[in-house]
Amino acid sequence: MNVGEAMTPRSEVVTVGLPGTRDDVLEYLQERSFSSVPVVKETDEGEQFRGLISRDDLIENPDEDQLAILMREVPTTTQDATIEEVADLMVEEGTRRVPVVDGELEGIVTVTDVVRAIADGDADGDTELGELASRDVNTTYVEVPLTVAERELYYANLPYAVVLGEEGEMDGVLTEVDIIEVARVVEGEDDTGDSIADEDSDWKWESIKAVGKRYLPTRNVEIPAAPVGEFMTEDVVTVSRTKTAKEAARMMLRHDIEQIPLVSGDQLTGIVRDINLLEALR
Repeated sequence: MNVGEAMTPRSEVVTVGLPGTRDDVLEYLQERSFSSVPVVKETDEGEQFRGLISRDDLIENPDEDQLAILMREVPTTTQDATIEEVADLMVEEGTRRVPVVDGELEGIVTVTDVVRAIADGDADGDTELGELASRDVNTTYVEVPLTVAERELYYANLPYAVVLGEEGEMDGVLTEVDIIEVARVVEGEDDTGDSIADEDSDWKWESIKAVGKRYLPTRNVEIPAAPVGEFMTEDVVTVSRTKTAKEAARMMLRHDIEQIPLVSGDQLTGIVRDINLLEALR
């Protein structure tokens, strides 16, 4: 199967144009639950692809408004490339969306597109999850403020955290999409409001103070400091190690999720991310 058969065509791709503002990008990230948005520019020769802007780009540069500075260059592919080739590119580069470019933006192929190819039988899906799952699971605690959990995801360079309860049991899953949905742009603020812990909070340590400083500029992305338990998904879908990549792909598409905890009985033993399914194609 080729990229051209799996990609989202240009007519259906949401983009932002230069010049533009960070507010435009945040709106798309929240409304469409995207992790990034392609940036294009109209020229005398037609539309040109310039790069991508991600959720991290916005949060890491809270005082920057110009898309030309916020965007970054990313690897691209062509319609003739195979699904296996683009899967290898995604794994190697750690990217979830690869623009399809041949002089101009022709579409975009995502991890979800590759997962769909696996689910439909257009790419190899016979590998058992026990061979693909990661044993290292990113976790957080149910009472952690969302501001702290956001930093945990950032420093772990992962889009999720399994949320643990008082006894270390799995209470839910928090994703960066959950954070994007409640983030908001604040203009003209002199302090962080609810974006950092109160003086008497058990969670007010030096790292929280550092987190708070990210939200001080007059234009910033504010994240609530309420406990993670208020924002996580509680009804968690799980799988066993004997399930196949194809079965996991179908579950991910059915439930609109990007990772599934691997369990043995009641015990959490690993995590299967959509990107792990792509490793079976390499």
